[in-house]
Order: sequence, then C-alpha cells, then structure tokens
Amino acid sequence: MASDRFQAPDYYQLDELYTDEQKLIRDTVREYAKANISPIIEDFAQRSEYPKHLIPGLAEVGAFGPYIPVEYGGAGLDQITYGLIMQELERVDSGIRSAASVQSSLVMYPIWKYGSEEQKMKYLPKLATGEMIGCFGLTEPDHGSNPSGMITNFKDNGDHYLLNGAKMWITNSPIADVAVVWAKDESGRIHGLLVEKGMEGFTAPETKDKWSLRASITGELVFDNVKVPKENLLPGRSGLGAPLSCLDSARYGIAWGAIGAAMDCYDSALRYSKERIQFDRPIASFQLVQKKLAEMITEITKAQLLTWRLGVLREEGKATTAQISMAKRNNVDMALKIAREARQIHGGMGITGEYSIMRHMMNLESVVTYEGTHDIHLLITGMDITGIPSFRNDGK
Repeated sequence: MASDRFQAPDYYQLDELYTDEQKLIRDTVREYAKANISPIIEDFAQRSEYPKHLIPGLAEVGAFGPYIPVEYGGAGLDQITYGLIMQELERVDSGIRSAASVQSSLVMYPIWKYGSEEQKMKYLPKLATGEMIGCFGLTEPDHGSNPSGMITNFKDNGDHYLLNGAKMWITNSPIADVAVVWAKDESGRIHGLLVEKGMEGFTAPETKDKWSLRASITGELVFDNVKVPKENLLPGRSGLGAPLSCLDSARYGIAWGAIGAAMDCYDSALRYSKERIQFDRPIASFQLVQKKLAEMITEITKAQLLTWRLGVLREEGKATTAQISMAKRNNVDMALKIAREARQIHGGMGITGEYSIMRHMMNLESVVTYEGTHDIHLLITGMDITGIPSFRNDGK
C-alpha cells in the first residue's frame, strides 16, 4: 500500500461540535493507525491473516471498552469518543474495527451491564488491556435474522450447566479466551453464559476462504456437553432483549465506523483525480468526476451529522434501537456506494493493493449484512413508524 496521506473531510466543520478531549483521542487513534496499521494491513488482508500483534497497541489507544468505567479497567469515556475511535479504525480497515467493536460492545458491554461484580472484576480489566480476547455468540447456522429461534441450550446439571449447540460467523472466536454465549434454558428463556477457552467440549474452528474481512479472524463456536460453572451465567438480565441491547451498542459503533471507510475512499479518489492526467488535464476537471466527488462529500457530511446527533442522544440515554438501526443501515449503504464510485475514479488502479478501495468495498459487503442486514434494519424502521411488525418478534 502507498504511504497513508489521508486527510479527513469536514465539510460542515463538525470539529466545532467536538470537545478538545474527543478530538485529541480521535487524532491519537488516527496517528496510531497511520503509523502501525496502514503500512501492514494490505499484506495481512492479502494473506487472510489477522494482525494479532496490534492488540496491545489497540488497547493502549483505548480501542477496547473506552466507555467502560475506570474502576473496571476502562477509560470512562463518552459515546461520541467511542464512535470516533471506531471511525478511525474502520478508516484503515473494517476488520480491525470489527475486532475492537466486538471486544467493546459485544463482550465488555454485556459483562458490565449484566454481569455480577465478581464477573466484572475478573474479566473487564483484562479485556480492556487485550490480555484477554472475547467473542459474542448469538448467530447460529440456521438462525441469523431470527435469533429467537436459536437452538443452543443449557440444562441444570446440579453444580453446573450443560451447554450444547453451535454458533457461526463469530469474529475473534478462534483466538478468544472467553465467549459471551446466548442460549436457552429448559423453559426456553434466553440467558448469557461466559464460556472460557479450554472448557471440555468447547471448540472454535476458524472460518476459511473469506473474500471479505480478510484481516479479521472469524470462526464458529461448538458446544458438546460443555460444563459451564453456574457462576458464569450473567445474572443481570435475560430474554432476547439482553443480546439485542449489546447489538445496539455494536451497531452504533458500526454507524461511525462506516463513515471512516467512506472518508478513506473519498479522500483517495479526490487525491487521485487531481493527480491522474487524461486528455492533457487532471480527471478532476471533468464534470462526471466532479459529480461523483460532490455526491460523495454530500453523503459523508449527511452521515456525519446523523451520527453526531445519534451520539448525543446515546450519551443522554435517549437513543432508541430504531434510531441506531437507521444510522447503521444508512451509513453502511452510503459507504458501500462511495467505495464503488471511488473504484471507478481510480480506474484499473482501484482493484490493486496500492489503494485501499477494493479492500474497503469487499469488507463493506460483510458490514452491510452483519449485526442486522440492510433489509432487516429497513423493516425495523418500518415497524417503528407504523407500529406494525412485518416479521415475527416473539422470542423469549
């Protein structure tokens, strides 16, 4: 990959809305990403390998659970700062943001919100430093958009629970030390269980041959009569609303992250269009190229404003699931369209590893589907504005 010359677009001067601390942390993560991720990410993506050596550095810049209270090892930061961190990580690669997003919103968040004090003290500090890596098990081979239909289950077996079932499309699973697993009890009620690496009957095979998120490690979770200590059940909340609240936090981070991918594609296309000479003129001088660039910055600016307002609402505890769904759907769709247009501006060079465009495009093809598909989020908005669900939502 060429040297990272990224300059963040801020057409509506949103920096004036951020605090000095928010901008300092964002800029710190941006410089870390430029120095440590950009130079190596293309090579790791080409080899379909997760750069595990980045974990300590990501922890150091606050990528893991930045909003977790200080007493549990977090930085106690606000939601907008969390969003800005996700934006800067996805600016270099969606897979890196995914790893941090899972660690923060799908592992640390449920332990913080629904765990016992003992669970919080045991896991959260080590997750914050990257000493432990976590993953989140909800999606199953036959239950994706319909998580209430899960068949993974556990039974009371005296002094422990006996867990059986399988999960798939799980970020970090092959390297995870602990998995937050959602399963049904004998009455069909959904609970969260903390399943640790090394428990007999628990395996996490890696998913191979991905064309997308190649610098992220993905796998399965397989449970064959796994004995889970009773103290590993999350006591604070049960029912489908528990894992869905975690997805709210993750989708919120994705809404910010997708802006980062779009910004990177736009910045690269703008620079390339000024440097690429055709017909004795830079291609930036032609009307159709200017149309593409003008539409890109317009959509990025709209997404920035949408997500900033969502961050304010989330910090105030007012953001709804439907509002988060709208932002996730809009921003990922926006980023994917910008990646495709940027690829055209780059011409044939857009498919090479010298530029990040095709890698972003392939990554976003996963982001547009995971943690709620593009169409499901549309139906969530539809249900919210009409009051009528167009799909079953009767999970226990």
